[in-house]
Amino acid sequence: MNTNAEVISELFDFLKETICYRITTEIKGLDYEQPELRITPNNSPLFNYINSNELSQSDLIALTLTLVPHVYPTFLGDALSELLEKDQVCNEFAGIKVKNHHGIIPTGETLLFIVSGNNLVNRIAMGDYFHFNSPLFVQEILRIDGVPEGEPKMSGKLSLESEILEMFTSGRILKPKMGANFPAQLIETTFEWENLILQKKTLNQILEIQSWIQHNDKVMNEWGMKSKVKPGFRILFYGPSGTGKTLTAGLLGKYTNRDVYRIDLSLVVSKYIGETEKNLSKLFDKAANKDWILFFDEADSVFGKRTNVRDAHDKYANQEVSYLLQRIESHAGLVILASNLKNNIDAAFTRRFQSIIEFETPGIAERQLLWEDNLPKNLPLEENVSLRNLAKSYSLTGANIVNIIQYACIKTAQNERTSISLDHLMEGIKKEYAKEGKLM
Repeated sequence: MNTNAEVISELFDFLKETICYRITTEIKGLDYEQPELRITPNNSPLFNYINSNELSQSDLIALTLTLVPHVYPTFLGDALSELLEKDQVCNEFAGIKVKNHHGIIPTGETLLFIVSGNNLVNRIAMGDYFHFNSPLFVQEILRIDGVPEGEPKMSGKLSLESEILEMFTSGRILKPKMGANFPAQLIETTFEWENLILQKKTLNQILEIQSWIQHNDKVMNEWGMKSKVKPGFRILFYGPSGTGKTLTAGLLGKYTNRDVYRIDLSLVVSKYIGETEKNLSKLFDKAANKDWILFFDEADSVFGKRTNVRDAHDKYANQEVSYLLQRIESHAGLVILASNLKNNIDAAFTRRFQSIIEFETPGIAERQLLWEDNLPKNLPLEENVSLRNLAKSYSLTGANIVNIIQYACIKTAQNERTSISLDHLMEGIKKEYAKEGKLM
């Protein structure tokens, strides 16, 4: 049985009793004993979240209200129908109706009425609590949607993040999908650390990042550094394409159990003024309070040097860079920017990186290791192939070498041979050089 469902059932019973208490005492003016919630412990994601965050009864009412439209759409309408006389209304309940939904959508005002009734002091105190102290709202798991300027802020509907909704109902973790509202793609890797062949200096710097991920919580919270340093960790990877920047980001996520999202800058950058900031705002809002690693590949297109203001376009382009700087500095997670050239990145950014790591073109020793590591295990080389000579003679990146080996394997299969020939490897090398406009 879905153990989340057992908790949800108890929460819904408690919400119904609380609504009954509020309607009976506030609308009918009768005595009614205030209900108290006791949840039966189990090992569900929902119970574990409630327990670990020590949610109050008011928090649990807020959480249950956001589940109602998704789990039991007519729940609130049915509860009010049972409690109110025919043609009697309860304006204080303040839910809203939306198209294609048969129930009442709860708002911030619905929440305030259920937890505080019409007691003005309690309503103000609880409004303050939900905005600034409730774990659900602080972690941005729940939110009260924005309303047009001048309208009461608590009149916005209560919303629950879709990934959290899935975890609290089915128990499954729903990964966000790339699209206009989320311009990022989850990157995963089957490789291990030993497959990452870098120069020793670079590898040591990568391991320092892994240490930050593992120990940051202790440093910031247990040792009290939270008030002294800015949240998050910002890193610049720079170096030629194919030197392992994306693979490194994927491995950091794999070995620290964090999702890595590669930002598709083509979906972020817009020719329309102000749209780039909106797109990035959606991204950072989605990533808030999650243990994601944000990986901005080819970051020069957005994080590049600011220009002298010659026209309105330059002015707004510089505003985009300033906005990004502010959002990245306030983001509490790990942000990696990748660039082919360090000098392409605005100095205002580089000053704020905790770590700047160069991914150099592999040297002879690294190239030989890359050749050895990427060759197929079940297909030998012909006797005249010397990996040492290939490594010494041709300056190639790891990505180049993988492409060459793949090409040679295909040619080997096509010619029905049982070993990789030097001729096929040389053809692959020529293709890689030609792609980059280099002469053999």
